[in-house]
Amino acid sequence: MIEAKTAAEAWDYLQHYRNAVLVDVRTRAEWMYVGTADLSAVGGTPVMIEWAHLGGGLNADFLKHLKDAVPGDKTLLMMCRSGARSLAAGMSAKDAGYVNVINISDGFEGDLDNNHRRNTKNGWRAAGLPWRQS
Repeated sequence: MIEAKTAAEAWDYLQHYRNAVLVDVRTRAEWMYVGTADLSAVGGTPVMIEWAHLGGGLNADFLKHLKDAVPGDKTLLMMCRSGARSLAAGMSAKDAGYVNVINISDGFEGDLDNNHRRNTKNGWRAAGLPWRQS
């Protein structure tokens, strides 16, 4: 298993540890239409690598793209919509040799609320953390 942090805890971690990299494993459509974390306040930008494509097929080049983008000595903070895909991607990264991997357990949009909607209960946006939309 890998360590887990909430979105708010991950934001705190990014503010204090410059060796950390946020890896957003959602789909391109999610990045474009839902939004992305804004890390400009901590001098960074998220690394965007799809874990699975929009149709659901896994990205066979995920680890290659990750290794090209992030050195193995960095701490990875893995994020998806609600914490499931990022957990799988994080475990894959750990198996590939990344030592410090943390899953953002509530993701960017968080869990569904009682009205079956996201972004209200938990997650990056519900926590009021910096984000942007294209």
